[in-house]
Amino acid sequence: MDDGGDEVLGTIETEIALLMRMGEATRRATPVEPYRALDRAAYVILRHLAESGPMNVSTLAARLNLDGSTITRQVSAMQRAGLVTRSPDPSDGRGTLISPTDHGLHCVTVVRAARRDLYGKILADWNATDRAALATLMHRLNVSLSAHKPTARN
Repeated sequence: MDDGGDEVLGTIETEIALLMRMGEATRRATPVEPYRALDRAAYVILRHLAESGPMNVSTLAARLNLDGSTITRQVSAMQRAGLVTRSPDPSDGRGTLISPTDHGLHCVTVVRAARRDLYGKILADWNATDRAALATLMHRLNVSLSAHKPTARN
């Protein structure tokens, strides 16, 4: 007997698709500065580096569930923009560590503050309990998504 699970999963799938679409539409509709001072890839990479410290490309790729060549391209563009630097990896003479520059850290701080302000406005009519519940469930969803390792990487 169907307990409604298929309907609930269908609603979740639809809501995630809408969240992604609305998130992108919101991003495109916001002014370039400061909200969009960094592209999504640079923002996520810089957030990881700021929180976890310098790391090599393979570690960064594993954390973001992306192919190493994708991260290498993104890091190269970020290095040209002065957002990150590369230095020799002391634990692997052939490898390099990626570190955020002061400029990169400044940019991620500015973008993060602007995004927090934006979401504060979007969720202004939500009470603190609902905001906390959303934060908890979003974190739990991201942990579950991260734990799910698809066979094809992009």
